[in-house]
Amino acid sequence: MLAEGIAPTADRTLGFMVPSRGVRGMVVRVDATLNAILAAHPYPEPLTRLLAEALTLTALVGATMRQDDGQVTVQASAKGGVVDLLACDWRAGELRGYMKYDAQAAVHEGMNLPELFGKGYLAITVDQVTSEERWQGIVPLEGVSLAAALEGWFSQSEQLPTLMRIGVAGSAATGWLAGGLIVQHLARAEIGGERLDAGEQHPDWDHVAALAGTASAAELTDPDLSAEAFLWRLFHEEQVRVVPGPTPVKGCRCSATHIKEVLMRFPETERVGMRDDSGLIAVDCQFCSRVFAIPA
Repeated sequence: MLAEGIAPTADRTLGFMVPSRGVRGMVVRVDATLNAILAAHPYPEPLTRLLAEALTLTALVGATMRQDDGQVTVQASAKGGVVDLLACDWRAGELRGYMKYDAQAAVHEGMNLPELFGKGYLAITVDQVTSEERWQGIVPLEGVSLAAALEGWFSQSEQLPTLMRIGVAGSAATGWLAGGLIVQHLARAEIGGERLDAGEQHPDWDHVAALAGTASAAELTDPDLSAEAFLWRLFHEEQVRVVPGPTPVKGCRCSATHIKEVLMRFPETERVGMRDDSGLIAVDCQFCSRVFAIPA
């Protein structure tokens, strides 16, 4: 069993398993990293919460699916709503995100996905580290939250019963804190049983989902509640194994060297048209809101 009293740590991931129930999961909290990413652009507060939710989801999925240098990208593309583009990615603990939106549109708290995005889709892309292979899943932008959309996709498309909970707290004045929980039932084939989708009832999953479903946004964003203590509250009658995961950090990978390498792949005839009067090529990174003047 887990023990109470372990001091909470901001910006962390903690993986866990409940072996007797065939369940795995991840707890994520982002604090300083989240604020550093959100500070790049002056988003309206409801959109700040949306991006914070997306970043937390990306960290959850990334830390769960990729324990190496492979990259996980969560991207929403849409038309007819407030948000045109939302992109977040995770690679070995490095997290970044950006949102393009209509600055003239009216936004308010409590907007659902169709109100925020209009018509569009959410794509989850996993890039393999040892090959050039890419895996992608797509889910419609429907429902009340990004977490609900992803939860349904895992359960329906991947036949992997999944529960996700996200909490976002704070404001631009006080700073932001977000936490997330993902719990998944392992395929029975992975633990020596029948395929998960072959059985009619799964009492182990129902039991764990009922316990995990009590997790609140207030608990996920409680700065005085450690991930270990949080799991103890949920599963104190179960034997839980925990494995520390990578620490989330702001990870925009832009640099003058990298950008110059990319620009040098263009023919000189095209670079001529990119240069300004001073002979430099200005490149704007929306993830970190920096402009690089490159002598390429």
